[in-house]
Amino acid sequence: MATRMTNATNGNISRRGLLGSAVAVAAAAATGTLGGGTALAATTPATATSSRPQPTPLWREFAATPFTHPQIPFIGRAGYRGGSALPRPRTGHGFTANVLDYGADPGNSADSAPAINRAIAAAGERGGGTVIVPEGTYRIDDIIRIAHSNVVVRGAGSGRTTLYATKSLTEIVGAYGSRYGGDKSSWSWAGGLIWLCPEARWTSLTDAIRAKAWPFEGWTGNKRDAWQTLTTVAPARLGDRTITVDDPRKVRRGALVLLRLADDSAHTLLEHMAGGGAGPEAYYWDDKTKLTSYVPYEWPVRITAVRGRRVTLERPLPLDVRPEWDPRLTTLATPLTGSGVEGLTLEAVETPQSPHLLDKGYNGVAFQCAYDCWADDITVRHVDNGFGLIGASACTLRRTKVAGRGSHHPYYCREGSHDNLIEDFTIEQRTVPAPAGTQLHGINVEGLSSYNVWSRGVMEMGTFDSHRGMPFANVRTDITVNNNGRHGGDASAGPLFGARFTHWNIRVTNGRAGLMRIDGLAPYSATVGVSEVTEFDQIDVPDFPGDLHTRLEAYGTPGAVRPANLHDAQRALGR
Repeated sequence: MATRMTNATNGNISRRGLLGSAVAVAAAAATGTLGGGTALAATTPATATSSRPQPTPLWREFAATPFTHPQIPFIGRAGYRGGSALPRPRTGHGFTANVLDYGADPGNSADSAPAINRAIAAAGERGGGTVIVPEGTYRIDDIIRIAHSNVVVRGAGSGRTTLYATKSLTEIVGAYGSRYGGDKSSWSWAGGLIWLCPEARWTSLTDAIRAKAWPFEGWTGNKRDAWQTLTTVAPARLGDRTITVDDPRKVRRGALVLLRLADDSAHTLLEHMAGGGAGPEAYYWDDKTKLTSYVPYEWPVRITAVRGRRVTLERPLPLDVRPEWDPRLTTLATPLTGSGVEGLTLEAVETPQSPHLLDKGYNGVAFQCAYDCWADDITVRHVDNGFGLIGASACTLRRTKVAGRGSHHPYYCREGSHDNLIEDFTIEQRTVPAPAGTQLHGINVEGLSSYNVWSRGVMEMGTFDSHRGMPFANVRTDITVNNNGRHGGDASAGPLFGARFTHWNIRVTNGRAGLMRIDGLAPYSATVGVSEVTEFDQIDVPDFPGDLHTRLEAYGTPGAVRPANLHDAQRALGR
């Protein structure tokens, strides 16, 4: 488990003190309410003194306008149920299945995947439940599939329950080429040996792979045409939580819908994602064919209230809503919700890491078309790719670890994944040297993914990887990193960053740049409390000309920045 790097020399204060201080500062700086009418808390801890380190000017500025700040996104509601605590284990409530009762072998001598999947299916058929995987080592020769909502697979702890995977996704499902051509393997960035994905969507995906009709992988089907309009939407602004719809008859409280924004011929939606202004307007978008295939932008969100034509959303709008982008609420794939995997290690048979982009698919845990799902206390070992978010939103990955022989993508976030929280995570140093021709990325984000958070991490290897595709409004905070990886992404995927990308309190142990300090690269971004770094052989230049409108504070002094954790501080602002 990753631990916060606190000691007397760097001046860090307790989490409780930090959050209380953040609330007090926000209350003093704000105009009285947050967007949407939410009042700020205004209680200062009794232990507060004038000698306590003061928040940075940029934090005070953000707290005054948290939903519309030009450089820092509001990510205080990222993760499961708007940032709620994960469900506690229940006893004596609902359906419970023990995999031993279905024939699983904890002695690692027989294939336990059929038994484990039968137990999961039994829980799913009853509308949900808990599947217990007792202490032991279970050989699995197939994918463990969580395909129904409200199903939790729970081991005895990551140090006590192990699933030992003997086969790759190529062996189980088949070869998976890239929809963009070439001889790449899409198992280099998709799928998992534990795969959380709704039944119908998983079937459509794997059928297409077997037919070599390489699919889109997100919320609206293999060809992105599996959606229906519920209603069109009136103009609204970034940060609004209540919108006006033209016809409320097909929307209801509690429903999960998709906000769909299409680009226009002048690419003003892409320009808006990049912050707008002269730089994005001068950028040439038309030949960025991979990037333009990512739009329309699709953002899943739950409706919390419907009053006439006024619809309130679970989270603030991630972008403006303008008529030229044909804004509408639509249907989406029937999502997987309320499901999780807890307390186990997934260990793949140890094989050499494959050459770059030719992974066989010894992959860890994948969340696909999943909303309000989670992983907790999960370790993956000897995997090609660790934890994947693929068209997944509002999920929490807590106390996760990537270990073993080295991974291509320890964590990846792509295909329009939004509002996810990855906290208390660890990427361990590889146990064997990297074979020639392989690649190490780190914590990846791409493909217009937005408002995702990586918090309280220890990265003994890897980097802050943008694979281009203009991810925007993502936050990395309170992370220690040995920055020895490289980022990826081809030219047709467009810019490395969109607007409101924030790196906050980043401790770089080897002093290497490479997407750590981003004030010279990302438009309308914030680099706050990042260690002093110097360039190495992978030197990037900004995608947009002219003034990037970036902010740099507390450079070279990550231990002194206040608040120390941007996500914790935003959570403390209130809801």
